[in-house]
Amino acid sequence: MSSGTTTLTDRKARPWLWPALFSLVAFAANSVFCRLALKDGAIDPVSFTMVRLASGALLLLLLIRLRKPALAMGGSWRGGLALFLYAFLFSAAYLQLGAGAGALLLFGAVQITMFGFAWYQGERFSARVLLGMLIAFAGLLILLLPGSEAPPLASALLMAAAGVAWGVYSLLGKGSPRPLADTAGNFARSLPCLVLLAPMLLLGAGLQLTPLGLLYALCSGVLASATGYAVWYGVVRQISAQQAATLQLSVPVIAALGGVVLIGEPLSLRLLLACVVVLGGIALALASRR
Repeated sequence: MSSGTTTLTDRKARPWLWPALFSLVAFAANSVFCRLALKDGAIDPVSFTMVRLASGALLLLLLIRLRKPALAMGGSWRGGLALFLYAFLFSAAYLQLGAGAGALLLFGAVQITMFGFAWYQGERFSARVLLGMLIAFAGLLILLLPGSEAPPLASALLMAAAGVAWGVYSLLGKGSPRPLADTAGNFARSLPCLVLLAPMLLLGAGLQLTPLGLLYALCSGVLASATGYAVWYGVVRQISAQQAATLQLSVPVIAALGGVVLIGEPLSLRLLLACVVVLGGIALALASRR
């Protein structure tokens, strides 16, 4: 890692550390809310996506209008499309994935996407960071090894695609001068993309909406998504793509614990081992050279 890159123990890292931790918990909460909503059929993936994005957009647009002076909407159509693709693929994948396993697949794909972009942009990789990334990636392979505890392949591929979309969304945020306004604009621009889900609505493919499912979707949109993503856009401006990718690999561990405590999901030996290996890779990649 270059000498100008911040680490967790550098003084310059402290302003972004607590916002980053808040965002990571919010990301994990999304996995828990989505799994709670979908596992017993309280809501379907299409409705969950629509409510999540619409409620997040409304809250963020209200916040930028209430600012004194009011903020103009920022963001981009690329950000809106990436957000939509991530949100829908995320919901569809969680029909058959546990909270922890889904988050591990999601942020594993995020890491690969962001590290690949960092390499393409010419960011230098120290041996320690590269080794940490490879160890964390090995944790994902442990999860995907064939066996009775392996996640369904189709759902795993959907979640990996969602991770690529989220990686692109995070990379777009590195150039964000106004995190709140840009997040609001991205959410607003994701709403027209919901038209792509119209065929599913017209065909009535498994659509279901209960008060409890609506509550989970609102919590995901307002609390875990809108707030968490706005804070995250402020964080990624201050750290490298390598650090942003590696930090997000802590989310599966938080999500797995949330799944065990709040949903009653079993914490399998395979998932536990994968989480330990992933966390070890993160610690190595982010450890101070001192």
